[in-house]
Amino acid sequence: MKIYLSIALSLCGFVTVAQEIKVDTTKANDLKDVVVTGQYGPKSLRNSVYNVKTINAERIKLRAATNVQQILNTELGFRFTNDLTLGTTDVSLMGMTGRNIKILLDGVPMVDRSDARESLNQIDINTIERIEIVEGPMSVVYGTDALAGVINIITKNPGKQLLSVNARVQEESAGKEYNLLNGAGQHNQNLSMSWQQKGWSVLLGASHNDFGGWNMAPKTAFLEEFNSYKNQWKPKEQWLGNTKISYRNQNFSIWYRLDGLNEDIDSRFGINPSSFEGKLSTYTTKRYTQQLQSEWRVNDKLQVTAIGGYTDLQRSTHTVIHNFTNNTERLSDDKGEQDIAKFNSTIFRATAIYTLNKSVSFQPGIEYNRDAASGQRINGSPVINDYAAFISAEIKFAGGISVRPGLRFIKNSIYDAPPVIPSINTKFTLTKDLDLRLAYAKGFRSPALRELYYDFVDASHNILGNPNLKAEESNSFNGSLAWAGIHEKDLQFSSTLSGFYNLFKNRINFAQSPTDNSITSLFNVDKYKTTGATLDNTLIYKNIQATLGVSYIGRYNDLRVSNPDLETPEFAWATEVNSNITYTLPKINGSISIFYKYTGSLPNYKLTVENDPNSVKLTKIGDFHTADLMLNKNLFKSLTINAGIKNLFNVTQLSNTSTATGGAHSTGGDVPYSYGRSYVLGLTYNWNKF
Repeated sequence: MKIYLSIALSLCGFVTVAQEIKVDTTKANDLKDVVVTGQYGPKSLRNSVYNVKTINAERIKLRAATNVQQILNTELGFRFTNDLTLGTTDVSLMGMTGRNIKILLDGVPMVDRSDARESLNQIDINTIERIEIVEGPMSVVYGTDALAGVINIITKNPGKQLLSVNARVQEESAGKEYNLLNGAGQHNQNLSMSWQQKGWSVLLGASHNDFGGWNMAPKTAFLEEFNSYKNQWKPKEQWLGNTKISYRNQNFSIWYRLDGLNEDIDSRFGINPSSFEGKLSTYTTKRYTQQLQSEWRVNDKLQVTAIGGYTDLQRSTHTVIHNFTNNTERLSDDKGEQDIAKFNSTIFRATAIYTLNKSVSFQPGIEYNRDAASGQRINGSPVINDYAAFISAEIKFAGGISVRPGLRFIKNSIYDAPPVIPSINTKFTLTKDLDLRLAYAKGFRSPALRELYYDFVDASHNILGNPNLKAEESNSFNGSLAWAGIHEKDLQFSSTLSGFYNLFKNRINFAQSPTDNSITSLFNVDKYKTTGATLDNTLIYKNIQATLGVSYIGRYNDLRVSNPDLETPEFAWATEVNSNITYTLPKINGSISIFYKYTGSLPNYKLTVENDPNSVKLTKIGDFHTADLMLNKNLFKSLTINAGIKNLFNVTQLSNTSTATGGAHSTGGDVPYSYGRSYVLGLTYNWNKF
C-alpha cells in the first residue's frame, strides 16, 4: 500500500522546505530525519554540528500519548518526579533538574510559574509534529536555562490539502479504575482542521483532557480513612485551544499562533470527625501564549528573521471549608489558600544569516526578555529585563571539518549575569560513515522570579526567596562518535556513542538559613558536577524498526561540597537501558510496537546525624521497568485505531531508603510514579480534500 505525505519544515530565517514523500507501509520507514533546532537552516541529522535526538510524528502517534511526559518517559537520560500535593510533574535530563532545561514551543520559550517544568504537560499533544532534543548547554543560542539542554516542540503545518479535518477520541483506564466517557480514567477528545490556498493557511484546534484521579478516598471519608489512602492522584481537567494563521511565498513568510489552556486540579483533605468539616481546594491554571514570527530571504546571501512572543500565566488557589452536615461552605482564611499568582513574559528576537561563501556563514542576533510577577506570596511586583546580543559562525574546512564558534553578551537589570558566554562546536567527517563531534560550551541560568521573590509561609512551611542569588554557571564538554556503516536496501544500522562532563558553580538549591534554623531559603552552593556516557543503536530490517540504548550517568555527591575530605565516592552512578521496537504488519495494514525502559536505582549520600561526617549513609530510590505495548491499525481509508496497554509492569511507586526531612520538603518514604497499568482504546479520523 502506498501513502503520499507532504512534509514541511520551517526555521526562522529560512523559507519553508517542503517535499512530497512516498511511504511504503509494507516496509520500515528509512526517511532521514531533518532537524532545525539551533541550525542555520533545516539540516539532516548527519550534517548538524550538534548531537540531536528526534521523536517524529509517527512515533508520537504509535504511543497514543496524552501528554509529552508519556512520549519522553522511555527516552534515555529523562527522569520524571510527581508532586501529588500540587498535582504537578517535573523532569530531569542527564542528571540535571528541570530548571536547567529550556522548553521551546516552535523556538519560543515556555513560561513556568516555578522552577518545575510543569508547562511540558500543558502542551496539546495533538498539535505536535516532532520533538527535537539537544543535550548540553545551548546558552549562546537560547540564553538562560539551557544548561542541561533544549527540548524544542515543533507544531504541525498544513500539508498540500486544500482542507483537512481531524478528530480523535481516546479512552484509558487508570489502573483498574474506569468509567465510560467521564469520571475515573483518562478521557481525551480532539478536533482540528486546516485550510490552505495561494500561500495562506489557517489551522484551528481544540482538545479536552479529563483525568478522574486515582486511588482517591471517598468524598465522605473521615481523616483517619482519608489518610489511609496513600499515593492519591488528583483529578485534573484541561481545555486547550490553538490557532495558527500564516502567509508564505518564495522569499517571505509571516505567521501568528495563539495557544490557550484552562486547567483545574481538585484536591480534598478529608473530613474532621469532630466538626464534620473538610477543606476543598481547586488549583486553576490559565495560560495564553502568543507568537508572531516572520522570515525574509533578502537575497541569496542574506536572510532575516524576527520573533515576538508574549505569555500570560495565572495559577489561582481557591479553598473552601465544606460542612458535610448541612452542605454549606465558607472561604478558608488560612495563608495562601485564596491566591492568584500572575506571571507574564515577553520575548523579542531578531537574527540574520549571512552567507559569505559556500564555506563561511555568520549569524548575528539580538534578544530581549522581560519577566514580571505578582501575587499574595510574591514580594512586590518584580520585573526582570534581560538584554543580549549574540553571534556565531559556521566554517567548513576541506576534509569534512565544520567548526561553529559563538559568543553571547548579556546585560540583566537585577543580577550580575556573566558578561560573555562562549561556545565552540566541531564536527569531523572521519570516513563516509563515521563522524566525530566535540564541543565546549559555557552555560548559565538566571535566578527565576520565584527563587528571588517568592515566600511560601503556612503552618508547615517557612520558605523564603533570596533576592541576592547569583546566576548559575557551567562549563560543559561533550563528544560523540556516530557510525552509520550499514545501509543496504533491507538492512540499515547506525550507532552513536556520546559522553559529557559538566562542572557547575553557584548552583541554586534549598538550604536552612544560617541565622535561623526555622527558615528554608535558596542559596548558591559552591559546585556541582555531572558526567556520563550514552550508547544508542538503531536497526531497520525489512518490517522491523528497533532501537537499543544504554546510559551510565554520574551525579556529584553533594556532601563533598561542605566535606571535601569525606571518604565517599565523588559521583553516584545510575544506569538506564531502553528499547523501542515496531513491527509492521502488511496483511492487516497495521503495526505493533513496544516501548521499554529500565531505570536503575538512583543513589545518594546523606548524613544521618547533622554535621557528623562519620554518619554517612547511602540511600537509594529503587530501580524499575516500564513498558507500553501498542497496536495501530488502519481500519478504513480515513479511520485508525490505537489499542494497547501502558505501564505493563504496573509500577505505582518506587522504594526510597531515605528518611531525611530537611530542606524545603520531606524526602523520605516511597516515591509516587504512576497510577499503574492502564488499558487504552482510541480512534482517529482524518479527512482531506485536495
